[in-house]
Amino acid sequence: MTRSSTSLRAAVALAFVLSSALPAAAQADDPAVLRPAEPDFTISALPTSLRLPKFGSAFRVTHRFTRPLAQGSFTDLLSDFFGLDNGAVIALEYRFGIVPNGQVGVHRSSDGKTIEFFGQYSVLRGGPGGMELSALASIDGTNNFKDSYSPALGAIVSTQIKDTAALYFEPIWVNNSNPEPAELVDDNDSFVLGLGTRVRIRPTVYVFGEWVPRVSGYEPGVSHGAFGVEKRARGHMFQIVFTNSFGTTMGQIARGGNSNDDWYLGFSISRKFY
Repeated sequence: MTRSSTSLRAAVALAFVLSSALPAAAQADDPAVLRPAEPDFTISALPTSLRLPKFGSAFRVTHRFTRPLAQGSFTDLLSDFFGLDNGAVIALEYRFGIVPNGQVGVHRSSDGKTIEFFGQYSVLRGGPGGMELSALASIDGTNNFKDSYSPALGAIVSTQIKDTAALYFEPIWVNNSNPEPAELVDDNDSFVLGLGTRVRIRPTVYVFGEWVPRVSGYEPGVSHGAFGVEKRARGHMFQIVFTNSFGTTMGQIARGGNSNDDWYLGFSISRKFY
């Protein structure tokens, strides 16, 4: 065998390997491909680093029932069907992939008739096992975005453990987190650290948890916390959540919950359109 024929065979083999690897690499970076460890755009209230395809969209509805689960006897709780017979704080959300790796959205909560506008951009994509970084910006306002504006800036740092789990670390600064007039208060903003995880325990079943301690600034009551279980069904996510607050916007999350003794039942349903 001549040296030239050996070189030709080596070149053909290398080209075959590269042609086989490129589609797999492209698929791994395709935001439309399911990420089993990160199937949705939020944990409970905290955002994840999941990207939207350009011109793709997603919708979410959340219910947080207002009766504390520890209120009254178990018989009383059962007679109210674990709070479902009482009122609920309801939120609706729509997000849209406006550019590659970037998404914008609007979220409205019935708590204070709060409307939040938000944007998120994926800065670093490390793939499975690597670190990912997204930038986050939002602003919410009460009374249908007429009063008490609370802008927020933050980052979402995440990593995935194979297809089994995702971990999140989210430093976020929230301005005007104190509902009192700025002239009357010492602290009018909050710096929070969002900590969250989602673990896949079955092919389409997950458990999740999040905690948002306030590091500095305005920090009334207790830090927002939530945990629960969820089921993925193709483009849908069905979530049962237990939480100590009704917050689903950044301003509401920064204000925390009333008490660690009061936990509430809730649920969320989300749907992808891509």
